[in-house]
Amino acid sequence: MTKNIYLDYAATTPVDDSVQEEMAPFFSEKFGNPSSVHSFGQEALFAIDKARVRVANFLGAREREVIFTSSATQGNNLALQGVLEKEENPHVITSPIEHKAVLEPLKNSKAEVDYLPVYRNGVVKAEDVLEKVKDETVLVSVMYANSEIGTIQPIEEIGKKIKEINKKRKRKIVFHTDAVQAVNYLPCDVNRLGVDLLVMSGHKIYGPKGAGALFVREGITLSPVFYGASQERKINPGTENVPAIVGLGKAIEEIKKNNPKKTKELRDMMITGIEERIEGSFLNGDRERRLPNNVNMSFEGVEGESLVIALDREGIASSTGSACASHSLSPSYVLLALGLSHEMAHGSLRLTLGRGVTQGDVNYLLEKLPPVVERLREISGRGSKK
Repeated sequence: MTKNIYLDYAATTPVDDSVQEEMAPFFSEKFGNPSSVHSFGQEALFAIDKARVRVANFLGAREREVIFTSSATQGNNLALQGVLEKEENPHVITSPIEHKAVLEPLKNSKAEVDYLPVYRNGVVKAEDVLEKVKDETVLVSVMYANSEIGTIQPIEEIGKKIKEINKKRKRKIVFHTDAVQAVNYLPCDVNRLGVDLLVMSGHKIYGPKGAGALFVREGITLSPVFYGASQERKINPGTENVPAIVGLGKAIEEIKKNNPKKTKELRDMMITGIEERIEGSFLNGDRERRLPNNVNMSFEGVEGESLVIALDREGIASSTGSACASHSLSPSYVLLALGLSHEMAHGSLRLTLGRGVTQGDVNYLLEKLPPVVERLREISGRGSKK
C-alpha cells in the first residue's frame, strides 16, 4: 500500500498547532496596524514586542537587536548589503557552499569576494579564514549548517578568531551567519557563537512562511536597503506582518518539542540502511558533523530529479537539494564544491527528517528506494549485472 511520507523538512515544515492557535486572532479580531496609537494598534504592537522578546531570549540577545523580516533571503540581503553599502573597497570572506541568498548579494555587490576552500567532508576550517584576512576585510559570512548536505561549520571557533583579529584592527570585521537550518537543532546563543549578524526563518521551525528574523549586534550599523517608513529601526521599513511575526515567536518557544536524539537515530538508520541495500551509494558531507535530520546521498547511474519523481509516485516526498534552487537543471554547486563529478552531483538525493517522521516511515523508504534506484539504472543502461 502506498503511503504518504514527507522527508523534505529542510525545504519547509508544517505549522505547529500551537503556533496556528496563537496566530489566529491576528487575522481578524486583533487586526490593528502596529503603528496606530489607538488600542487596536497597540494590541498588535504588544504582540510584536512579545515575539521579539521570545526570539531575543532564544538568541541570548537584547530585544533591540532583533529585526523582523519577511524571509531569510530578505534578512541575508539586509545584512550583507547593509554592511557593504557604507564601505569603500570592501573585502569579504565566504564559502562557495553558502545559500544563494548569500552568494548572489555578494556577487552583485561592489565587494571583492574571497572563497574559503571546502573539503570533501563539506566543512570549512577556521584557520583558512585567518589566511584570507587582509586590511580591506570588513565581512566574513559562513553558514552555520548547510541546507543541502547538513554539515555544521565551526562558527564558534571562527567567531573567536575574528574577535582576536578585531582587537588588533581599527577596521572591524563583521561576522555574519545564515542559521536557517541550524535553529531547530543547534545552540544559537549569539554571544557564544561570536556572531554580529544572524538570520533565521519561521517556516523551517514549524512556524509560518513570510516571517524571519535578523539579529544585529548593538554597535553594528547597517545602511538601509529600503526606504519609506520607520518600522524595525528603519532597517526593514513597512507595515509588519503581525500574524506571521506572532507565529515565529511562538515557534521559537516550541523548539523544545524537537527530539534531536531520536531524529539522529532515525537519520543513522536511514544512512546505514541505504548504504547496505544499494551498491554505488555514497553519503555527501561529514557523517558526524552534520545536522541530526539530514541525509544527502549520491547514487551512481541515477539522475536525482528522476529519483525524486519516482519516489513521489511511491508516496515519499524528497528533494535533490535546496528548494530555492529546484528549478535549476545544473548539478548542485554545493556538491561540485566538495569535489564530486557532474554525474555524481546530478545523482544526489536529499532526505530530511522532522517531528512527524517515524521508524515505520524510514522502513518504508528503505523498502521502496532500492528497487526505484535499480529501475532507473536499468532505464539508463547501468542496471545490475546480476
